[in-house]
Amino acid sequence: MLLKIGELGKSAGLTVRALHHYDAIGLLRPSVRSDAGHRLYNRADIDRLHRILALRKFGLALADIGAFLAQPGLPLADLVAEQLHMLTRQIDQASALRARLTRLHEQLAQGREPESSDWLGTLELMGTYDKYFTPDELRQLPMYVAMAAAGAEWRALVAAAEALLRDGVAPQDAQAQALAARWMATLERDTAANPALLAKLSVMRAQEPLVQERTGITDALTDYIRAAFREGKLAIYRRYLTDEEFAHLRANYGRRGAEWPPLIAQVRVAMERADPPWTPEVQALARQWFELFRDYAGERPETHLKLRAAHRQEPGLTAGTWIDAAMRDYMGAAMASLGHA
Repeated sequence: MLLKIGELGKSAGLTVRALHHYDAIGLLRPSVRSDAGHRLYNRADIDRLHRILALRKFGLALADIGAFLAQPGLPLADLVAEQLHMLTRQIDQASALRARLTRLHEQLAQGREPESSDWLGTLELMGTYDKYFTPDELRQLPMYVAMAAAGAEWRALVAAAEALLRDGVAPQDAQAQALAARWMATLERDTAANPALLAKLSVMRAQEPLVQERTGITDALTDYIRAAFREGKLAIYRRYLTDEEFAHLRANYGRRGAEWPPLIAQVRVAMERADPPWTPEVQALARQWFELFRDYAGERPETHLKLRAAHRQEPGLTAGTWIDAAMRDYMGAAMASLGHA
């Protein structure tokens, strides 16, 4: 027995569009194609669809269903445990929202207006932060309050960056570089100088359109700030390097920028644990650090010495990078134990 896509959809209560989507993501692909190229589903396909629909009713996401069907030996108990974990997290989020609404209701009952006129949007944005940060992390995150309340300082920074971008001011312009330096310094302050919080913020901003909408910090604005910030650093490095060395630096600086924040966060954790620089765990971090450094610095030891001298003499090179002198010395000691001093 072979069913056309419309027939299968009608019998299963699904739209043709839904079945097309299942096919596109590899969840349910027809075993047969007609001479004209039409999808035809056989008994095995229909049985698989029944399992898919049963798992959907159970509450699994399509991606989880695909993983479950691809690994028939996966215990169902593991999936149930994952669902319980997800429900627990949803309950926690609902409890947090209830607490916020309770505070808001108390304000209104006392005749006091919330600080933000658009308080429903503020609550929604605060709820988004709750999905990515633990309560302890939120207590460390001044930016949580500043951005959720659309703080005046950040509104001014966003407006200034939007104006430069709109007016076509290049990232190489001193005005753009000064704004980028102020932006990154403020961001470093409002993440409590904690690179782990920065990494989580970056993930949240990338995955949550609401955050971009409410804060105005779009992908285009972020790319512009990063480019101007990078140009500001390059302008400092230029004073220390030959034309050839600087050409290599410009071509590679920032190329692997996304790898730095999580590495810096791991180094910070090791420092807080007071792990000695010569331990295998810290040396592994030092190897990653040196690899990223060498990627933009090149292979020449003499260039490495020049860049290290620049780092010692130019505070502006580490400003807004979540790397302080203590961390630089800590990694320097670890790299020295590896022979990379």
